[in-house]
Amino acid sequence: MPDNRLQAALSYLKAHYPEHLEQLQEFLRIPSISALSQHAVDVAKAGDWLKQRLSQAGFFNAEVHVTEGHPIVTASTAIRPDRPTVLIYGHYDVQPVDPLPSWHHGPFEPTIIDDILYARGASDDKGQVFMQVIAAEAWEQTKGLPVNLKFLFEGEEEIGSTHLGAYIRAHQRELAADIAVISDTPMYQEGYPAISYGLRGLASLEISVEGPYQDLHSGTYGGTVMNPAHALAQLIAALHDRDGRVLVPGFYDQVDSLSPQEREALGQLPFDEEEFRKSLNVPQLFGEAGYSVNERAWVRPTLEVNGLWSGFTGEGQKTIIPASAHAKITCRLVPHQDPHQIVDAISQYLESHVPPGVRLRIQRGNAAPGIVTPIDHPAVQAAQAAIQSVYQTPASYIRMGGSIPVVVDFAQVLGMPTLLLGFALPDENFHAPNEHFHLENFRRGAATLATLWQYLGGNHD
Repeated sequence: MPDNRLQAALSYLKAHYPEHLEQLQEFLRIPSISALSQHAVDVAKAGDWLKQRLSQAGFFNAEVHVTEGHPIVTASTAIRPDRPTVLIYGHYDVQPVDPLPSWHHGPFEPTIIDDILYARGASDDKGQVFMQVIAAEAWEQTKGLPVNLKFLFEGEEEIGSTHLGAYIRAHQRELAADIAVISDTPMYQEGYPAISYGLRGLASLEISVEGPYQDLHSGTYGGTVMNPAHALAQLIAALHDRDGRVLVPGFYDQVDSLSPQEREALGQLPFDEEEFRKSLNVPQLFGEAGYSVNERAWVRPTLEVNGLWSGFTGEGQKTIIPASAHAKITCRLVPHQDPHQIVDAISQYLESHVPPGVRLRIQRGNAAPGIVTPIDHPAVQAAQAAIQSVYQTPASYIRMGGSIPVVVDFAQVLGMPTLLLGFALPDENFHAPNEHFHLENFRRGAATLATLWQYLGGNHD
């Protein structure tokens, strides 16, 4: 049973739920689309709304920080050295709403049907940000938080967190904490609350194969020069074997093997490969031999071609040999792989396989390492206990196949691990029409976070 202090916080959440739901809908009505310049005023309005709500929750030092882009909002409790400090991160900007005709209700007109809240930002990430605010408020307005909390909310996550890294580097002392907590990830599936303990990193490059000085008439010059499109196809084909394993020397050198415990935990997750295949409408699944689908998606590195273009692609025919051909490539990397070394290895491999008669040009792109938080970290175990207390079921341990760049900043700049504890469901249409959030998980998520502060804070009054 929760002790009296936690019970007071949970009772506060329950008693104020109708008020909190109205406030969340007010927050969701602000069209804070960071990608569209005409909504810059709305993004700023959402930041101001969040700052005021943090002040209302009891955090007297809530502040809006102006950047060259969209604002950053911060707040904190009074910092007491005898208890752990947690940095809470989230974002209040949202994706564009296109295609608008596909929405069943206005994207910024929050609508509740069967205890599901529909609106842009409902689950990604305004709903989960607000969940964090009210979970902290429940303690602050009753018995006082047993941990130190710092809040860092940005308005540019959906456009790549353009100015956040510089802000973190400039405010390291103010943001220092023992661990970061982010609620911007999904549960594994309905009924399976999850702790995400790992993220893959990213390395990207663009390659160009250049041949003659201009497009050439294929009747006049065909058979006399190497076609850059053909050369690019050869280079791309040389990157993998028939089973999908990357052939670049050294690509797998720093890849850790899964521990038996991790492999057992991933294997216990419910997963229907045939249903997954059908949902993607592909004839069969494909991937590195010896690994399950979840393992290939979460704990194995990949090298993918994201785009190819060359020559004439319009209607009809234009009989040419193109002057150049291009490809965009990204790798999803697992912890301990150095993204810069991986790009070096790919570049050297491609250069060694360039067919005669063309030149290769390589342009490097973004790079970020993968991150993993040990499952036995005290904060992870506290989250497991909190989930068990609220959901009455153990948390699933999962990794994410994508990347969250701010987690790298937290690790490399602030020297802290991150706990990814989100309560959205994977099919709640993030970035798509009819985004929604199951309110049962909004309520339980807030209760879980409030319980987490108790487990992390121990017996502090």
